[in-house]
Amino acid sequence: MVPVAEALERLLDGATALPGESVALMDAADRVLAEPVVALRTQPPFNASAMDGYAARAADVASIPARLSVIGMAPAGRGFEGTVGPAQAVRIFTGAPLPAGADTIVIQENTRDLGGGGIEVIEPAPEWRNIRRLGLDFSKGDVLLEKGRLLDPAALSLAASANHPRVSVVKRPLVAIIATGDELLPPGSDLGPDQIISSNAYGVAAAARSVGANALDLGIAADRQEAIAALVKAAVAAEADVIVTLGGASVGDHDLVHDVLTGEGMTLDFWKIAMRPGKPLMFGRLGDVRCIGLPGNPVASLVCTQLFLKPLLARLGGRVHRQDMRETRLGAAMPANDLRQDYVRAVVTEEAGTFVATPFGIQDSSMLRMLADANGLIVREPFAPAAAAGAACRVLMLR
Repeated sequence: MVPVAEALERLLDGATALPGESVALMDAADRVLAEPVVALRTQPPFNASAMDGYAARAADVASIPARLSVIGMAPAGRGFEGTVGPAQAVRIFTGAPLPAGADTIVIQENTRDLGGGGIEVIEPAPEWRNIRRLGLDFSKGDVLLEKGRLLDPAALSLAASANHPRVSVVKRPLVAIIATGDELLPPGSDLGPDQIISSNAYGVAAAARSVGANALDLGIAADRQEAIAALVKAAVAAEADVIVTLGGASVGDHDLVHDVLTGEGMTLDFWKIAMRPGKPLMFGRLGDVRCIGLPGNPVASLVCTQLFLKPLLARLGGRVHRQDMRETRLGAAMPANDLRQDYVRAVVTEEAGTFVATPFGIQDSSMLRMLADANGLIVREPFAPAAAAGAACRVLMLR
C-alpha cells in the first residue's frame, strides 16, 4: 500500500496550470489570470477634483477671508476650457479636470455665496489640496495584476479601470464523473429491494467546483465492461482533464473499472493507499487525462476527494490549495492505530481558547450523516499509540 503523502506526490507529479483562454471581464470572477494585466491607460488621466467646491489659485486663498469671482463651471465629464486667473475661481465637481491656472480646490463648505458671481473663502486651501494628481493610482504600462492572481472583486474593478474588456485566464479543469454499479439509481427513483441511491457524484462535483473546476456528470454505468467503456469514451470525447470513477475499482469480481481503463490505454500508477477510509483508491494516466478511481463507500469517496482530487484540480486550474490543518486536543480517548493513516470524523469546538476534537464513536465508511455533522477529520498516523483525552492531535478542518 502506498503512503498518503507519496500517493499525493505521485498524483500531482507533472500537473501544471492548463492553458489560458480569453474571457469577458464580466465573466472572469473567481478565475485565475494566465497573463499579467498591464494598464492600458493612466489613472487618473488628468489632475482631477476630489471634492465638490471651487478650483482656485492657492496664492489667492492663503489669507482669509478671500473674495473670488466665479468665471465658469466644470462638471464631471466636461472640463472648463478657460484659465483661472488672479482672484478667480471655477465651480467644480468631483471627478472634473482641474482647470488651467488652478492649483487647489476649496471645498464648498468653506465658502459663502456673495451673490452676483462672487464667493468668499473662509478657510485657506494650500496648493494641491483636494486634487487627485495625474497617475495617482497607476500609469500606462504598469503591471497591475500578476499572472496567477485570483480575480476577486477588487482585481476585476482594477482591470476594468485599466481599460481591459477581456482578460486571459487559466482554463477551468473539466472533471468527468462516472458512477458504477447495478445497484445504483439516481435520487428520486423508485427503488427495488436490492437497490440504493447514487449519492457520491453530487459531493464530488461540488468539491470540484469549490476549487474552480467544471464537473460533467456522465451518469451511472452498469456493471458491464462495455457500459463503463462507453462512458469513459464519452469523457475523453468531452476533453475531460480528469476522469473520476465512483466504485468498481477494488478487487472483486464485479470491480471492472481497472480492466476497462487499462483496456482503453491507461497506465496504472497505484491502486491501494495506506489510509482509512479510502484504501482502494486507483490512479493512472490515459494519455494526458488523469484517471482517479474513488472508492464506492460514500465517506471514503469524499475523504479521498478532499485529500487528492481537490489539490489536483486546483493545480490544473492555476490555484494554490492548502489543507486547513490545525493542532488540537482530543475530546475523547482513542485506541492505538494500525499500519494505515486514519481520518476520523470529529466535531471540533473551541474551549477556553483551545480547539478540542471529539471523534464520533462509529466510523463506518458508509455513514454520510456523520460526515455531514463533522467539521474536521482527526489524522492518526500509522502505528500511533493509544491516546488519552486531552492529548495533542492534528485535525484536517472540513469547514
